[in-house]
Amino acid sequence: MHPQKIRIVTRVAYDDGNLEIMTPLPECEQYKEVISDAVKDIAEELDLNYESLGSTTWKRERKMAGIEADNCFYFQNESLVRGRLDLDLQKDPPPDLALEIDVTNKYLNRFSIYARLGVPEIWCYDAGELKIYLLQNGEYLESERSLVFPSLEIRDLPKLIEQNRTNGRRAIRKAVRQWVHQK
Repeated sequence: MHPQKIRIVTRVAYDDGNLEIMTPLPECEQYKEVISDAVKDIAEELDLNYESLGSTTWKRERKMAGIEADNCFYFQNESLVRGRLDLDLQKDPPPDLALEIDVTNKYLNRFSIYARLGVPEIWCYDAGELKIYLLQNGEYLESERSLVFPSLEIRDLPKLIEQNRTNGRRAIRKAVRQWVHQK
């Protein structure tokens, strides 16, 4: 008999000597996937090039900061990273958008980590609400509009997702695509 291998998925964050290790809950993974699909579907419908790098570990050792977003995307800087597998924040731009699903309390202040990495936009989903934060003068301020999708009411996505959740993932994706064209 061979022993069974157990794979535990974790997300890590590092901030000036403090390390946080989280194991995502099914609810977190569900919303991460649905909102990530929505980002991709919106980009497709708007004919925007993008790169999705999932929960890549981003770090800047000199700034003593590192994090794994629930998902991250390149839009504005997509052409600079297109097809590359050797990204390094010492030379390359950070992702343009990070997605954080906050269904559990996290110990570390992720905003300060993202700010030191220079990520321009964060979407935070928590308790049925999607908030947009933009990096301005080294800190994040809540915004009504996304830099990535300025013509869309991104904060309406959770309601749209919830209206279609019991109909399955395909129904959500179809609704998101239709929503883009109605705006």
